Amino acid sequence: MKILVATDGSKFSEGAVREVARRPWPKGSEARVIYVVEPTQPPPPEMWAGAYEDYFAELSEWQRSQAREALEAAKKILDAREDKTLKVTVEMLTGQPKRRITEEAEAWGADLVVVGSHGYGYLDRLILGSVSQSVLSHAKCSVEIVRRRDSEA
Repeated sequence: MKILVATDGSKFSEGAVREVARRPWPKGSEARVIYVVEPTQPPPPEMWAGAYEDYFAELSEWQRSQAREALEAAKKILDAREDKTLKVTVEMLTGQPKRRITEEAEAWGADLVVVGSHGYGYLDRLILGSVSQSVLSHAKCSVEIVRRRDSEA
């Protein structure tokens, strides 16, 4: 079984990783943990006139370091399983998380996509959007949206 786990480094994503870690999986199963870094679009040059040339490079590097930390944490949780039948790999991707997760699931041939839910209400989802809702609506495989348990809060 191929399980694609998407993380953003939040406690909600950690809940999804822990859910995958706690379950028994068939022998030969693979878990691939991904973090999608959304590129920052700099404003037109006339807006900032070169005053912050290094700002966007530093911001990009900070985003990548956050992604590396989240991927390392997820791998550590999954590798700590007593049952070593689950092969774990991690990868940092670039793009829009809503789109990139479903594209990666299809390209890799995932049987299941697991994502955490921030638990936004209707208005927040309308304004901010919901990655988990988008993945659920567009993925061509099964999707599990994990909410944090009260004991994890």
